[in-house]
Amino acid sequence: MSAMPEYVTNVSPNVLATVKEELIKKEQQQQRHYFLLSELQSMAREVPGKYQQRLSYDLLCGLSNAVLDGTVYEIVNSLKEVQQLEERNLFARRVKLINQNKNQKQALMKKQTDAIQMCRSKPHNLPLVQAKYEKHWKDLGRNFNEELKRLDMKIIMELDQKVMDQQVTLEKAGVPGFFVTNNPQEIKVQMYLLEFITRLNGMMIPGSY
Repeated sequence: MSAMPEYVTNVSPNVLATVKEELIKKEQQQQRHYFLLSELQSMAREVPGKYQQRLSYDLLCGLSNAVLDGTVYEIVNSLKEVQQLEERNLFARRVKLINQNKNQKQALMKKQTDAIQMCRSKPHNLPLVQAKYEKHWKDLGRNFNEELKRLDMKIIMELDQKVMDQQVTLEKAGVPGFFVTNNPQEIKVQMYLLEFITRLNGMMIPGSY
């Protein structure tokens, strides 16, 4: 029986090396995907049961694919930086209003003290002065409460708008689970997904080094 002829490939070594490199890259990418999916499934088990059912396998699988190239991490980090800056600005506006009210109280207290001192020579004026400043204190308190309420409502609206902006950005980036919504449960799920992405970003992922 004659020996089978040895097969000699006409493919150049460079092409073979390229194909081999691509196969290795695909295998590494698959390893990263399995690792990321496994970690996401583990994280999903940590959240309350009523949210776990919203974190489906398909959602987690899609998310693990979305973060593979690292772009999503950069987007999320950028959004967090903008949000933190916005929150600091909003907090500073609230503190400024509270400090203004404190200064107004101190100024009113000084005026009231001075007015009462002047009543020593005219004690019959004291009831009128007391009534006058009692009204001033009520007006000051009412105006401050109304201003603070308006500011807090404005802050809530601006934060809601910021959440919507983030939803739009992440949806356009193709991140699964993100879409414009004001449903509290859906927003909570999105917050969990952002937390998952942040946690993944801090991990040493196989095939990434």
